[in-house]
Amino acid sequence: MRIKSFVSTLIVCIICMTSEALFSQNLPGRDERASLKTYQRASGFLQKKDYVGAISQLRETVRLNPYFVKAHQQLGDCLRLTGAYEEAGNSYRKVLELQPGYSHLTTFGLAISDFYCGLYESALSGFRKYLQAPSLSPGSKALVEKHINDCIFSIQAVKSPKPFAPVNLGPGINSSEQEYFPVVTADNKRLVFTRRTGKNEDLYESVRQSGSWPASVELDTRINTPDFNEGSQSISPDGNYLFYSGCNKADGQGRCDIYISKRTASGWSEPYNPGAPLNTSAWESQPAISAGGTRLYFVSDRKGGYGANDIWYSDLSDGRWTAPVNAGANINTPFDEHSPFIYPDNKTLYFSSNGWAGLGQQDIFISRCDESGAWQKPENLGFPVNTAREESGLTISTDGLTAYFAAERPDGLGAMDIYSFVLAPEHRPGRVLVVERSMHDADNGEKVEGKITVEDFESGRMLFEHEAISGPDMLAVLPAGKRYTLRILKKGYMPYAEDISAVEMTTAASLSKPVELKKIRVWEQAVLNHIFFETDQHALLPASRKELDFLVRFLTDNPLIRIEIGGHADSEGTDQWNLRLSENRAKEVYKYLLNNKIASSRLSFKGYGRTVPIADNQTEQGRQQNRRTSFTVLP
Repeated sequence: MRIKSFVSTLIVCIICMTSEALFSQNLPGRDERASLKTYQRASGFLQKKDYVGAISQLRETVRLNPYFVKAHQQLGDCLRLTGAYEEAGNSYRKVLELQPGYSHLTTFGLAISDFYCGLYESALSGFRKYLQAPSLSPGSKALVEKHINDCIFSIQAVKSPKPFAPVNLGPGINSSEQEYFPVVTADNKRLVFTRRTGKNEDLYESVRQSGSWPASVELDTRINTPDFNEGSQSISPDGNYLFYSGCNKADGQGRCDIYISKRTASGWSEPYNPGAPLNTSAWESQPAISAGGTRLYFVSDRKGGYGANDIWYSDLSDGRWTAPVNAGANINTPFDEHSPFIYPDNKTLYFSSNGWAGLGQQDIFISRCDESGAWQKPENLGFPVNTAREESGLTISTDGLTAYFAAERPDGLGAMDIYSFVLAPEHRPGRVLVVERSMHDADNGEKVEGKITVEDFESGRMLFEHEAISGPDMLAVLPAGKRYTLRILKKGYMPYAEDISAVEMTTAASLSKPVELKKIRVWEQAVLNHIFFETDQHALLPASRKELDFLVRFLTDNPLIRIEIGGHADSEGTDQWNLRLSENRAKEVYKYLLNNKIASSRLSFKGYGRTVPIADNQTEQGRQQNRRTSFTVLP
């Protein structure tokens, strides 16, 4: 049985204990009859689980009869269940003042209330006392021991505060309502968040101007609806794809499902429910998309988890989401985990939990994955980032320094507000490189749309894909420490490829530039920089395949062109040797294209040896550039 169920059982026991004693209470005081009537009315509210209504009647009960011990107990229970912990503690203390040995549950209720007020020493004493109560079930003992560990952790955390200077994002973002789940795009220019008004959740966004966040606006009506909740969103780094939760909708699989929408010239597209296996008849919410768009983390109470709400993930494969996998015991607990955020380094996960040792209702944690990809046990971000209240929805900008989160703080404009702060060095993620490219026609400078891919240079694994329909501007976020290959294809234009190095990055960085695409013309040439051979050999190395497949796609997209494959050598060796070697290498590329269904009538090959250098043969760098494979568009 999950520990969460023991919490519910304990709540039921508290309410039942106080209700069934209604007519057996010997009521001292000045107005027993009137207080009995209000107490009975409170009991009616409790049967309907209307704790707010019960609190009103119980307040009147103890006003009429301040010695009514059970009414004080029940008032404390209801206040605690509605989150009014300071008032609940006062009610429990009144019970102990009037009748010190009244119930062990009074001790438990007071300890819980003190804990969520940040009174950790007092709470620790109460939990230890309650642990000695007779007839505690194993589940109840486990719950109390968990609270004891929380208190011990909190006492030490308060003694060792972390540097923390939260900044309220101001009235452009925050209001008298609740705002939470902030997320910024990779260029740090757009903030999207959830606002709760009454019982309705909707999505809002603000576009940064002159370093500040102006008044936010609702997302369009294809996303927000008047009758259903939409919120707890994630947005792709380029701001083009929105993942969010929609609840109780006609096309839903369960109580809440994950939906996907794409930004278009006319606004957000009609949301799409990806269905099973991502969504089920259970509750799926709080999506967090990876920078490359291929892994989606989310929260669900589906079967097979460790607790009530667990973090899961699903991978995008061949256009479909795979069966979700639980994030494991180093992330999930028998309690609740919420609001995952995967940083673009793909190695740092932030999330909220009330299961790991913490200071309050929901604390923020960080976990890093090891070289095998396994998540390590999380670390609490510490005090005063975390407090006795709820802190959740942490996301990090691509500078790796600026964090955004939601919390209820004394300087807030409403209930939960959105804040930013600078992360402590030990909690910062790995460095990333933000790559921005805008595509232009080389002749007239007009923007054009093309398909862009980014691959890991060493493994050839696809990391990012930008479809032509997404527009002429691309933004990708890449982990530091590696080399990458960026490729662009557009029908009617020559292919484009470039190497990007993030190997020696010491801080987060941004690399932005325009790309001029040349129209296909007769005698236009292009160098194929990623075709590799062993020294003095002509057999293609496996690392050449990505470049060759890129050439195949170019020829397939442009079926009317003919090309000549040209092989070139440097000045080392004899002319005859270089001519023969370069021709054999060009022939190998020719054969690869034939094997990939490119008609021989569209192809020819030639070896040029050392006769067409493009760099100085006097340097190693120049000789390396001259050793190349290229193609020329033929008439």
